Amino acid sequence: MPTPLHTTCYGDLRVSIYASNAEMGAAAAEEAAGIIAAALAAKGRANIILATGNSQLTFLHALRDLPGMDWSKIHVFHMDEYVGIDPRHPASFPRFLRDHILDRVRPGAFYPVPGQAADLAAACREYEALLRAHPADLCAMGIGENGHIAFNDPPFADFDDPVWVKVVKLDERSRRQQVGEGHFKSLDEVPTHAITLTIPALLAAQRILCIVPEARKAEAVERALLGPIGEDCPASILRRAAHAHLLLDQDSAARLKW
Repeated sequence: MPTPLHTTCYGDLRVSIYASNAEMGAAAAEEAAGIIAAALAAKGRANIILATGNSQLTFLHALRDLPGMDWSKIHVFHMDEYVGIDPRHPASFPRFLRDHILDRVRPGAFYPVPGQAADLAAACREYEALLRAHPADLCAMGIGENGHIAFNDPPFADFDDPVWVKVVKLDERSRRQQVGEGHFKSLDEVPTHAITLTIPALLAAQRILCIVPEARKAEAVERALLGPIGEDCPASILRRAAHAHLLLDQDSAARLKW
């Protein structure tokens, strides 16, 4: 496993900084594999929640290429999906996961967030029921440029959300990030609403790996670790999560003193 350049804690949150995006992704994959292996040994199956987006690619590719993982006993969930997007669209998050990991490893089950459902409220309730029936052993997430986790954008995020899955209106900065990552050609093409797992649903996982490379995330990392803990920067709640580990590269850690 790659060795971090620096490890420390911010509140209850363990933070490790790696020399490169590639080393960070490899370290996250090996840690994830250990969490999954422990779950398989304890109960014969594992449930994991995966994030999407360009920042997750080194991790997802490293995870899919690890030898010896029995994916047939792993159930995969994910965090969010645009409302009404064509499932064949390159920006569809289930398609992203299939393209970058799932079609290669063929897990025992994959439960896509149902962004195309006719009854979105019922779809949210059904997905919440699935999550509660399959408690997550691991949640692997990122942090958005506006500090979001999943699509819990400021100012709509709620640390005490009473539901685990809901429809949300997307913050414009969050939508612009999708254009900047190349998933859409213009802001007008980015859907305005999505289904997301809420913050309580993400934090309910037994273990959390938060994987955040790239200089464009440095401001959000600084706010999450050094600013007030509050919904204006949803990722700041991780400082109260002793079961979480934040992995950075030198670029995303550029605003920290270490």
